[in-house]
Amino acid sequence: MEALYRHAPQSGNFNKLRKRLLRNVRQAIDDFGMLNGQTRWLVCLSGGKDSYGLLALLLELRWRGLLPVELMVCNLDQGQPNFPKHILPDYLSGLGVPHRIEYRDTYSIVKEKVPEGATYCSLCSRLRRGNLYRIAREEGCDAVILGHHREDILETFFMNFFHGGRLAAMPPKLMNDEGDLTVMRPLTFCAEDELARFAAAMQFPIIPCDLCGSQDGLQRNAMKAMLADIETRMPGRKDTMLRALGHVNPSHLMDPKLFDFAGLTR
Repeated sequence: MEALYRHAPQSGNFNKLRKRLLRNVRQAIDDFGMLNGQTRWLVCLSGGKDSYGLLALLLELRWRGLLPVELMVCNLDQGQPNFPKHILPDYLSGLGVPHRIEYRDTYSIVKEKVPEGATYCSLCSRLRRGNLYRIAREEGCDAVILGHHREDILETFFMNFFHGGRLAAMPPKLMNDEGDLTVMRPLTFCAEDELARFAAAMQFPIIPCDLCGSQDGLQRNAMKAMLADIETRMPGRKDTMLRALGHVNPSHLMDPKLFDFAGLTR
């Protein structure tokens, strides 16, 4: 913990922020049964603020005896131009955290397959996920831990709502198609702006996500802007929307596969 928090400010505001994030992570772990049978977690570290925060919070919970699992950290170097290869190994070695840095040039595959002017993110994400599943199996892990937070979940919901014609978001916990790995998101209840403030206070060596140059014009950016506008005009709406995803009433929607409308009788 001394190495982890060596750059953190000794202030009441920071301690309140840290404790709130820890409480949110514990709530997600408890609410969604993330400790039910999973004993070795592969924590996926991209080098962004969210995954750094995820790792720090999990390390502290484990240090406090509240997370009885083994943690194995993995970064997948996908061959993006100018990716700083030394940052994550140096950081993780300094913490003494078991880790694996894997190099797979998926960037060249994405460049070849994606048409000029289109965004790389969807294919890049699928290729990354497949490699992380493979690494989890090779390392004897039974869970893959991702750093998606509250805003990621809400943005995905509205992308599916507006563009996909379905009600779906990022689940806090799911089983992969093969049925041998659990994918979990302990930051489900954590707000992005608080993770950003936590990362800045901790002075994490952030690696930008736009090394490939494929970030402009994403539909997700439009959803992010819409949610930010709603939150500005009506503070607290993001938390309300997140709670709504956990309080679903199938009889008041329109999916006959979830509710037997035809079987309703007087």
